[in-house]
Amino acid sequence: MLQVDNLQRPGGPLNFGPVTFQIERGECLALTGRSGAGKSLLLRAVADLDPNEGTVALGGEARAAMPATTWRRRVAYFPAEPGWWLEHVGEHMADRVAACEILARLGFADPDDVMSWPISRLSSGERQRIALARGLAGGREILLLDEPTSALDADSCALVEALLQQCLDDGVAILLVSHDPDQIARMARRRLHLEGGRLVAAP
Repeated sequence: MLQVDNLQRPGGPLNFGPVTFQIERGECLALTGRSGAGKSLLLRAVADLDPNEGTVALGGEARAAMPATTWRRRVAYFPAEPGWWLEHVGEHMADRVAACEILARLGFADPDDVMSWPISRLSSGERQRIALARGLAGGREILLLDEPTSALDADSCALVEALLQQCLDDGVAILLVSHDPDQIARMARRRLHLEGGRLVAAP
């Protein structure tokens, strides 16, 4: 279970909170709100990528009690526009075998060949799917997903959702940011709504 208590980023124009919520194992919790409401900032704070205050715990173990590298191995953040720092796909994969298995499930006909692709040739949708393979290949307990299918066609979106559903069935928890109400209906058990940096009743 992920427990978030009084998490906030105070001060300045980019702020939110305090917010409190929890996600059970195998649950998908949707986070909705208008653009600029603070959804991405909240995900980044849970991942401990930006300065924040409050407490976050996983399975009763406080984030503050473990090294940042350990937390990020257990809690994975997937931005809508994934970052890349090396020239080729395969250079980003710590576990190439697991990544290739996931890429096959995501519709890539020849995952081994994908490993040799330069990042510069990837479309936005390919970047999103390959970033999922990169993150999921390491094994995670919590997925923080920021518009994970925003650049995908309907068929690719269905493949991603099927993969995420398998993660849920395996006990992984998901915090999902999406502007697609149909996707939220398919994936999420509950919904939180963020407005002006605060959680409010869903409209």
